[in-house]
Amino acid sequence: MIKKSISLTAEGKKELEAELEGLIKNRPEIAERIATARAFGDLSENEEYSSARNEQKLAEGRILEIQEILKNAKIIRAGKKESVTLGATVRLDMGGREVEYTIVGPTEANPLEGKISNESPIGKAIFKHKANDTVQFNGKTVKIVEIK
Repeated sequence: MIKKSISLTAEGKKELEAELEGLIKNRPEIAERIATARAFGDLSENEEYSSARNEQKLAEGRILEIQEILKNAKIIRAGKKESVTLGATVRLDMGGREVEYTIVGPTEANPLEGKISNESPIGKAIFKHKANDTVQFNGKTVKIVEIK
């Protein structure tokens, strides 16, 4: 099986490492909650036990996921600001409304934080275009005002 490399910005890698560290630090606390709940007796109707076990399952799953992402991570180095590439921050004019996005890989995308994937519809539409280019997106004209 061929492992796919995962594109991350340096900032995105740091955020994942911090999340991983926090999850690992919480392991003893979750284990303690499980032990305490187990002491209550009958586990079949023990909501505290079920809740703590579910939290442990979610945390361990996320730990494995982050470890796999970091193992396959390729750090994005923003190149020249001539065209829209991974790691670039772009300012767009979307029908008179200006927005700013950083182009990241799918793993790191979070539109609410201004991070869009190069594989998202708008990311695909502007990728490799230059400043002052216009592209069509959802039937509207989008102008790339600036690439930082």
